[in-house]
Amino acid sequence: MTETLTYTQVGDYLLPDLTLDEPPRELAEPLGRYARMRKAFLKEHRSINYTRLLLTEKLYPHLREVEQTATARVEQMMKALVERNTLPDKATDPIGWTAKMNTLKAQAEEMVLHELIYS
Repeated sequence: MTETLTYTQVGDYLLPDLTLDEPPRELAEPLGRYARMRKAFLKEHRSINYTRLLLTEKLYPHLREVEQTATARVEQMMKALVERNTLPDKATDPIGWTAKMNTLKAQAEEMVLHELIYS
């Protein structure tokens, strides 16, 4: 089944009447951090893929999937990193514990960014 395009004349030009369907309610929620990073990467470095996903209405489902996967991977990696590393006692050295946790989270996020966001 092929759809026919309609056009609207604006001055001397015929512009196609292109519209996107309304997104489902669950897709209208704000994007998370990893989804926004993926969107910016696609827009800047993979513009053809970005445009293709946008025009086929697959961009936001893709971004939601990336967000969920990245969040789950960071949590999974954090658990593994905490098990492998010795942490300072949170009660006696809260600043040291926080610094170590921040370092571990940065490591986990860096791996996830290279695997999911910037590929």
